[in-house]
Amino acid sequence: MDPNSRPVVPPAPDSLLNPNGDGTSARRNLVLVAAFLGWMFDGLEMGIFPLIARPALQQMQPASGIIGEAFIGQWMGIITALFLLGAALGGWIFGWLGDRIGRVRAMNLSIICYSVFTGAIFFTQTPVQLGILRFISAIGMGGEWSLGVALVMEVWPEKHRSMLSGLIGAANNVGFLLIGVVGMTVSITQDSWRWVTMVGALPALLVIWIIRYVPESERWQRAKATARIGPLAEIGRPPLLWFTIIASLLVGVSLVGSWGSVQWLPLWADKMAGSAEPQAKAITQVIIAVGAIIGALGGAWVGRAVGRRPAYFLFCLASLLTCGWLFRSVTHYGSTFLLFALAAGIVTSAFYGWLPLYLPELFPTRVRATGQGIAMNSGRVFAAIGAIEMGVLMQTFDGSYARAGAVVTLVYALGLGLIWLAPETKGRPLPD
Repeated sequence: MDPNSRPVVPPAPDSLLNPNGDGTSARRNLVLVAAFLGWMFDGLEMGIFPLIARPALQQMQPASGIIGEAFIGQWMGIITALFLLGAALGGWIFGWLGDRIGRVRAMNLSIICYSVFTGAIFFTQTPVQLGILRFISAIGMGGEWSLGVALVMEVWPEKHRSMLSGLIGAANNVGFLLIGVVGMTVSITQDSWRWVTMVGALPALLVIWIIRYVPESERWQRAKATARIGPLAEIGRPPLLWFTIIASLLVGVSLVGSWGSVQWLPLWADKMAGSAEPQAKAITQVIIAVGAIIGALGGAWVGRAVGRRPAYFLFCLASLLTCGWLFRSVTHYGSTFLLFALAAGIVTSAFYGWLPLYLPELFPTRVRATGQGIAMNSGRVFAAIGAIEMGVLMQTFDGSYARAGAVVTLVYALGLGLIWLAPETKGRPLPD
């Protein structure tokens, strides 16, 4: 099959084609703000666990059996995997809902899901309970990305796509940064970690504003009215099936690298710094988030400038080299570690500015949320495997974050070849 082929779609009447986007600038701005805030709070929810994981698991560890860093590494891997599997399930469910009931209504349901169940973590007493609630909250988080991206890309003019991709990619890391600042302000210990989870319940208030002010995508409404078959059935047919498979693999490489190693840097910092510097994990998270914001904005720009495939290749190469150096050369917490954490945040998060630019270009409007949801969240299944593997490696290497991370980040080498199997979409309009 030719990966550059595209589905044959009957042309829409001229009256339905609007290269300038849907509606007024005020309408478009409301949509952008809603998508940005939804994905920002999603990032805030994601960033809570790396901050609370070590003190929470230290408090919950049994008096006998596996204890210490091996216990923490084991459960960090399991809970991270549960999170990623929940996010994958949520992406499939809410992506499908977005194509069936609309982007805005599905987005509201996803925000309520991740807010309520993150707040409920306050009451957990065991790692199993923590894992279950993290899984359920992730279902809502997994749906937010595909819905927000589809809504923004359909409402805004095509000439703004690269700028919008960077903003959406950065939004998640703004949330990650904000919760890191909370961790720097408040000492997160075995006695205080539960209160941090209550911050995760606040995004539920955003739904009230979205319901009242944010409009639905007119482009989706038109496509829904003329749809011939369901979105899942169409995604399962060539050539969209091939686009979905290759996109899932490309997402998987980027997520395995970040969730299987970079997300563990705050825990590594906490271990190296010890009780003398309890803010080390929060400082590390803030540094990573700053780098990630820069990377997401830059990733979209590079994707527009050099093409989608060359950009992805460059991101994989930079991530492979940077992470390899970080995990193989740094031995203690300090300025060198934080400098490498910043660099790792930049290069490994460039993918998150690239993905909102590239994935919408693979799928027509009537199945865009479903296609993006399946691709993005199938990638999270691969990342869940990577997170479990990181936990296993932690035990194998006697609790060494450095040795385990050095192995997991070799996944970027796979991306160097995979990208050339994907279609190049630079210069093509968003398919209707």
